[in-house]
Amino acid sequence: MTDVFGLSHKDTSPVSGQTKHEQVVFCSDERSGLHAIIAVYNTALGPSLGGTRFYPYGSEQAALADVLNLSRAMAYKNALAGLDLGGGKAVIIGDPATDKSEALLRAYGRFVQSLGGRYFTACDVGTYSEDMDIVARESSYVTGRTLANGGAGDSSILTAYGVFQGMRAAAEHVHGTSTLRGRRVGVEGVGKVGHRLVDHLVEDGAEVVICDVDEQAVERVRRRHPQVEVVADQLALTSLDIDVYAPCALGGALDDETVARLRAGIVCGGANNQLAHPGVEKELADRGILYAPDYVVNSGGVIQVADEIHGFDMDRAKAKATKIYDTTLKIFVAAAEEGVPPAVAADRLAERRMSEVGRIRGIWLGR
Repeated sequence: MTDVFGLSHKDTSPVSGQTKHEQVVFCSDERSGLHAIIAVYNTALGPSLGGTRFYPYGSEQAALADVLNLSRAMAYKNALAGLDLGGGKAVIIGDPATDKSEALLRAYGRFVQSLGGRYFTACDVGTYSEDMDIVARESSYVTGRTLANGGAGDSSILTAYGVFQGMRAAAEHVHGTSTLRGRRVGVEGVGKVGHRLVDHLVEDGAEVVICDVDEQAVERVRRRHPQVEVVADQLALTSLDIDVYAPCALGGALDDETVARLRAGIVCGGANNQLAHPGVEKELADRGILYAPDYVVNSGGVIQVADEIHGFDMDRAKAKATKIYDTTLKIFVAAAEEGVPPAVAADRLAERRMSEVGRIRGIWLGR
């Protein structure tokens, strides 16, 4: 049996062994092949919201470590995005290319529904808006649905837009101008978010270098932007003379070795949980590399799907996502004033809002 609260430090990254989750639910339906975990980190600001990741984890322990980390990050992301939502996340263990089916997704929807609104789900790695339409046939707590079904559609649209806003803020803080024109930006991972980020960067006049393990993803970008440079892998990308490194693949991209060889002055990307372990944020600061906290700059997606809960309006959601620029700048200023890395300053701002607003929500309003 997996010990939910007994994970050792070596088993997880930034939030190893933390025991503050309100609820962790293991979901299994043998007939459909569903094996999933839903983690609710907290509901201080409101019901938890976070995507469903469909991924072939090597073990249940690895899946659990990921969902605990991701759900905690969602609490901080939602807090700094100004949303009245707590942090949650779900993972489905399996290969989406071979294991995903209508029956599995509907079984998963039943488990989401069983939580009675404590957790709203949405898309993540391995799941799409069309999948959320199927989940929603069994649950009323689903966001990120297709436009045809009244949803917000593909959340990578505002995720990429928000990352670009965060990158503009970083450029303003470092170079005194918010444009990336003439800057060399290395994008690792050009999937759902990364390829849209490339669009924004090229439009702004940046020189873009990319890498991805998926050759089809690379070719899609090259067909759209033939001028984009392609390198073999993350090692090659992070060894280049670039101004900005944008990790947009899976988490843990910033480990000791990567930080040591990195030549970029700014790190700002769409991937979740980019810091491989506690202390990496200080290594970046010590090397004079400005790190835009991932859960701040990639919050455009959750802003997009959260807007769907009360009736989606893209203009309204995009206006909220545009504020990521201001929030990111605020964090850089606070970090400089307090003498701490931006990741620490961001955590403090998020924790302050969860504490102050969460306390107010505890005032009894009667029955």
